[in-house]
Amino acid sequence: MKIKEKIFLALFIIPLCLPAQKGTWKFEKSKPFFAKKNINQADIADTEWGYLTVPENWDKTDGKTVKIAVSVLKSKLKNANENPIVFIEGGPGAGGIEKFGFFLKSPLREKCDVILIDVRGTGFSYPKLCPDLGKRFLEILSENNTIDIDEQKKATAAIACKQDMIDRNIDIHCYNSNAIAKDLHALKQTLGYKQWNIYGVSYGTYMAKVYANNFPADISTVVLDSPISDITGYYTYNSSNYMNSLKKVFENCAKNPVTSKQYPNLEKTYYETIDRLTKSPITIEVDKKIIPTGEFTYNAEDFKVAIQQALYNKKLIEVLPLLITEFHNRNIHTLGALVSAFSSALRLDYGMYYCVTCDEVIPYNSIVEFEKDAQQYKELKGGLSFYKSDFVVCDKWNLQKEKNEDTTVSLSNLTELKTPVLVLSGGFDPITPSSNGKIVAEQFRNSYMVEVPLYGHAPGFSKEGRKIIAEFVNYPNRKPDKDLFLADSDMIFISNVKINGGITNFANSLGEFNYLFLAPLCLAFIILLVSFFVFTYSFFKNRESTKANKIIRGLIIVTSLLGCITLIGLILAVNNIAQDNFFILAFGVPDKFSYLFGLQLVFIVFTMVSMLYYVLKIKSIGNRSVIFAILFSFLLINVYFKYWGF
Repeated sequence: MKIKEKIFLALFIIPLCLPAQKGTWKFEKSKPFFAKKNINQADIADTEWGYLTVPENWDKTDGKTVKIAVSVLKSKLKNANENPIVFIEGGPGAGGIEKFGFFLKSPLREKCDVILIDVRGTGFSYPKLCPDLGKRFLEILSENNTIDIDEQKKATAAIACKQDMIDRNIDIHCYNSNAIAKDLHALKQTLGYKQWNIYGVSYGTYMAKVYANNFPADISTVVLDSPISDITGYYTYNSSNYMNSLKKVFENCAKNPVTSKQYPNLEKTYYETIDRLTKSPITIEVDKKIIPTGEFTYNAEDFKVAIQQALYNKKLIEVLPLLITEFHNRNIHTLGALVSAFSSALRLDYGMYYCVTCDEVIPYNSIVEFEKDAQQYKELKGGLSFYKSDFVVCDKWNLQKEKNEDTTVSLSNLTELKTPVLVLSGGFDPITPSSNGKIVAEQFRNSYMVEVPLYGHAPGFSKEGRKIIAEFVNYPNRKPDKDLFLADSDMIFISNVKINGGITNFANSLGEFNYLFLAPLCLAFIILLVSFFVFTYSFFKNRESTKANKIIRGLIIVTSLLGCITLIGLILAVNNIAQDNFFILAFGVPDKFSYLFGLQLVFIVFTMVSMLYYVLKIKSIGNRSVIFAILFSFLLINVYFKYWGF
């Protein structure tokens, strides 16, 4: 071969052998993904927003592209690019940028850039797959269907989603952990980082492991919060994982003298509730913005999954005995407030969820083994159909799949990874139990295991967890301080709560703070406050000559004082409870605040007495228009109380 031909051949072949990092992908800055009213301007200034454009199919780099949404929260240190950390959310189907507010004040930002991404198919990334499918699933949950009909409806909705993606020329086989690993590798290079730390939570831990396996040179440390140990058992032992966590609730409740007295034999109450709801479901009215029909029917399956989801969050675990009891008592006010929690749990992009689940999870799990595991708990009546239905959906989803198509994800390189690894697991976690964490820790050569007995899913999001993760990332060879968690303490459950449905609505109104809605109330409160001081002053100065005037002013003084104390007391109580455990507000208030309902009742009585006296003595009362305005303010506050459901 001539030299010119060799040179030409080399020039042609060499580019094919080089990594396709020039021209194949690019990062473009964008405006903030959140509305300005929901974000502080200073936070915008410290954050870089943008899209990473990469091939949809990494085997066809000259084909269709996708856009990955990225937020880079800049560190307070100028040289933070030497030790950045990228967060990988779970689901699958959840975006990481939604955690922007959480990471704003994270101790990680003291020394690290924090990179949040919406992995392909989620959040602000494009194309969007089926972001509204979760709403359809919520509607299906709201119906009183049999398990078989629920599964059929979910499968029909999921297949419609799949067909819609195919019609939009979306290659559903390109939305998986291997593709995400390549996206992360491209992002690291594009942002100019030599190495970075990776932080995966829940299913994001599996994606993180795939990334670490495929691109070990990219990574300086790995944080795995609530990890998946073996993808082949992710569904198989679903019932056992759930019941083992729930058993801890029963045991902790029974050993505490206070809770055992208030919730005697909680386990029996739980199973009785399943039986009751199987025979007689509960239908409640809900906001039509959440459920178009305006109704949600709780059956036994809804109850089981509600309790399972509650085990994810430590604050919800604290109210679990109360929640089970309220289901047992069929309290429609509490159950109505719970629907919004269901809605939040179904906020995933279920198009991405099934692309991943049906590609790399369900094919390696067995429905036979799932049912065998569930049969150990006969009173549970078949395990959790919420998860079992994924087998039905994926059977239909994979009908057109090539039989010889290999979707196996290799993790064979992990045992050779020398990178420090931190594993966190919660003791009450019902989906990725602490036994997973111990197995995962053994999969790495250089790992630390931190078991958090009193937490559920994702203990890294706790105050103590954030501190441990930050210290590990900054000092990866230092043993984590496990003493930050009170490992020897028992779970303290919430007891002695005064049940009142109005508290939830009142707290929601304060949280939303709709100016137009609350403006009349604020005006009425100001009138009460001014009336109290002005009339108290005039009353004791004895400026009123008639008996009727003195009595009506005396009634106004007392009623105004009661109204002000009641409103201020309710606001302070809600604020106090929210700081301690916001979920208590779904039920009512601790007994120490129950006096507020007594004050409220007295205020109502004095309002009625004042108005009645005004009507009877109207001719003897001076400044009638002023008095009427004050009385109308009393009435208006009572209307708000009625609206909230007190």
